[in-house]
Amino acid sequence: MAKVLIVYCSMTGNTKAAAEAVAAGAKAAGAQVTLKEGVAANPKDLLDCDAVALGSYDAFSYMGGGLKDFLDRAFYPTQGQVTDKPYAAFLTHGGGGKAIQSIESVAQSFKLKKVASPVLVKGKPEGQSLAELKELGAKLALNKVAEPVLTKGKSEGQTLAELKALGAKHSASAGK
Repeated sequence: MAKVLIVYCSMTGNTKAAAEAVAAGAKAAGAQVTLKEGVAANPKDLLDCDAVALGSYDAFSYMGGGLKDFLDRAFYPTQGQVTDKPYAAFLTHGGGGKAIQSIESVAQSFKLKKVASPVLVKGKPEGQSLAELKELGAKLALNKVAEPVLTKGKSEGQTLAELKALGAKHSASAGK
């Protein structure tokens, strides 16, 4: 079972609702989910997860302070230990949405591996944006669930075509 960490900061409740939607999507895909506000998350949380979602509101075209606080505190203690860890980002905003660039820039500094396009939500998550947030959570969960199959296959010398067939079989059986 994949362990998905969702770290976010929220001012009006919109980003919290978005984080909860990401969590619902990850859980529906079979992941164990840890949902934490940035100020409560710690470097060990990042080390212990298989994938991470980073979420914030747009604060003058930059991520909110709670998420930035977590990333500042986690950078040096996790440096070199989270390289290629799957991540995805989400943002709530009132019309700008440029803060997503700051989240993705810092994620690149950690050398995290982007596994899904970011979800930008104007205002409160509902309708299509709610579905996109849940899909984001599922992508994080399924990205990590499939990895042990690939690792095992590589160690047994399977070809790429065989690995893709195993992945397709795994995805089909996970949907039942």
